[in-house]
Order: sequence, then structure tokens, then C-alpha cells
Amino acid sequence: MTLYLPRTTTSQITEALTAERHSVGGGALNMVLTLIIVTDEADHYDAVRAATEAGREHPSRVIALIRRDPQAEPAIDAEIRRPGTAGPGEALLLRLYGPLGEHPDSVITPLLVPDAPVVAWWPGAAPADPAADPVGGLAHRRITDALRAADPVGDLLARVRSYRPGDTDLTWTRLTPWRSLLASTMDQPCGWVTAAEVAAEAHYPSADLLAAWLSDQLEVPVERTVSNGPGITGAKLVTDSGDISIQRLDGRVATLSRPGQPDQTVALARRRAAEALSEELRRLDADEIYERTAKYMATMLSASAASS
Repeated sequence: MTLYLPRTTTSQITEALTAERHSVGGGALNMVLTLIIVTDEADHYDAVRAATEAGREHPSRVIALIRRDPQAEPAIDAEIRRPGTAGPGEALLLRLYGPLGEHPDSVITPLLVPDAPVVAWWPGAAPADPAADPVGGLAHRRITDALRAADPVGDLLARVRSYRPGDTDLTWTRLTPWRSLLASTMDQPCGWVTAAEVAAEAHYPSADLLAAWLSDQLEVPVERTVSNGPGITGAKLVTDSGDISIQRLDGRVATLSRPGQPDQTVALARRRAAEALSEELRRLDADEIYERTAKYMATMLSASAASS
């Protein structure tokens, strides 16, 4: 069930949450974090649904901030979705009118789960420096998604330049299955890797991150090629014993080829937002591998632009 509180205040929302917690015998006391979603009217449904799905693993108070008419009088329209409706946690949808949209931290602070970490997520447009944002300043982790930008690679690079510990991007999290599969190919004797290649659709920042990760970890040159997609379609390790190749042309199943061995079919589906978000919520410390890889990617792309 959903409780609607039109033209309300944070104190009235807090009272409603307290009453709900007492009625179900615990509620927010069982939650492990507060997840703040900064979104708009068009995207909020999918974002809250993804957060609700992730909340089955990480019971959370989800606060969706939806900015409305900035010229209107200051006001808050709230929806409170009770546990069960929003998975094991709670979901609050706050539509902010007028100048409240520019100062959402003043609205959010009284609604944070006490003594629990705060994670901020921008599923769409995000600030170039999330840590300097009023919402980002409240958060231990700040999650963005450059894939939604008009210029995904440029959008990611802008945030790399202003990186702070705790920042991450779902373009990196989507790579986990690829990185795991590539790492597993090195578990068996494979010869000395001398070069690598990553193929993906144009303007796909996950591919540039994967190329940077391979180059940094293996200390070899990595070529980034363009394919028709979807997403990343292939990765190849060139070794002195022959090529190790992973090809995924349908976005679901990949073929792993190794010298002297029969081809293997491997499940490698493109990750949904809920899966990537759930992985990020498992860690609340700074992702040092992402930081290193993203900065290495920026260096690689700068060197490539300078030489072209």
C-alpha cells in the first residue's frame, strides 16, 4: 500500500514513517542504508523499481528526489510505499517544488536512517563533481551512469577529473562479468600476453574502461575497435601460444576460444541496472581499482587524441 501526503513537510513525513514502523514492529531499524535517487518524472519509475529489486539483498530506505517546477512556491508532495510494496525496505517519493529542488539536502537530512550509510544514485543526468553536489555531500558512496549521457565517454571523463573516494559509475560495474571471465582464462597456462583488443559499439565507455583495465593489469597495448554492438561484443588476448578470444554478438551468450581447446559457450548476459546497483551496494568503501582504471583510461584517451 502507498500513503500519499500532498503539500506536506519533513516533520509530517517523519511522523508517518514512525507510525508505520510501530505498526509493523521494526521497519527502519532493520535497514542497512539509505539510498537516495536523484531523478526526474520520466525516469523515476524504472529507477525505484531497480532500487526495490536491489533492496531484496540490501534492505534500505529508498528516497527518490524528483524535481518539479522550479518557479513554483516551495512545496513537497510525498508518497510512502510501505514494506512489502517496496520489498523489505521503504520507498519515499518526494516531489520538490520551487527552491526546495535546489536545496534537497535540507529535505533529506531528517529522513536518513539513523547511524546507517548513505548512498546517492543518479540514474540519469549527474553532476560533473558528485561529491560537491548537495546530495552527494551527504553520501558515503556516489553512483552515476555515464551511459545515459549524450556523450557517454566525455561525461565519464569529466567526472574522472573531479574524482573523490566513494565515486563510482555503473559503466564500470557492468564490466564485472567480463573481467571475471577474462581473469579466469589466465588460471590455465596460456603463454605470455603481448597485446589485447576490445570490440564494442561506438561511444560505449565500458569498453574504454575494459581496455584500460587490461592494459594496466597486463602492461600491454590494447586496441579499442568499433563493432555494431550491442555493448561489448568481443575481447581478445594475444599470446605467444595463440589468441584467447571471447565473442558475444547477441548480448547474452559468449563463445570462449583458446588455443588447442574446443570452444566453450558461456553465459554472459548484459547486466540490468538492478544487478549492477546491487553489486555497488555490497561495498561502501572506496573502489580503488575503479579509481586507478578510470584515471588510466583518461590517460590512454588523451594520448590517443594527441597522436591522432
